[in-house]
Amino acid sequence: MGDLLTLVEARLHSAFGEPDARAAVTFLGVERIEVLRFSDGDLLRYATLGMSAQPMNDPLAAVTDPVRGPRAELLLTVRAGLAETDRVLRPLAVLAASPQVEGVVVAPGNSLDVGDPLWPGAPFSAVLVAEGGGLIEDLALDAPMDPVRFLPLLPMTPNEAAWKRVRGAGPLQELWLSHGTDLRDPLRGSVPLTS
Repeated sequence: MGDLLTLVEARLHSAFGEPDARAAVTFLGVERIEVLRFSDGDLLRYATLGMSAQPMNDPLAAVTDPVRGPRAELLLTVRAGLAETDRVLRPLAVLAASPQVEGVVVAPGNSLDVGDPLWPGAPFSAVLVAEGGGLIEDLALDAPMDPVRFLPLLPMTPNEAAWKRVRGAGPLQELWLSHGTDLRDPLRGSVPLTS
């Protein structure tokens, strides 16, 4: 899968330029996950590299397909200089390893929770997986492999995560939009939640 990850990394470089930092995290029994950091003006973009090496399979399937199945990498964008966001590297790697470790199929609309703040002082431990294709186009692979999708992560406060569980991802995103919420602010508070 080295060739696949080379293609994925090239796609990230073409979208964001050269990374200014990278870290690797290894979990027992799981392929290595890297997290790359790209500086873009006042923004920091963090991207996983390695999650797409294996397709995600339904954990209830009797047999897993080693070739077919959705593939993805995760993207997180935050404003630079407001918080110690570089400490998000391990939580991002944990989320990227979740398909191999827990059999999770990560898709738009999912909530993912690491159980601890994403970085020191962060008001978030959970993220909402958003639709891909906006920042980076899907990377087509040779058939029968599914394309690699680059899925943005939107940090959620505990109240937003609870509200999303009841109302769904779409209504939460509409609420953020109607309040002009800066989802890249690493210190933002919860959006006012309506019943």
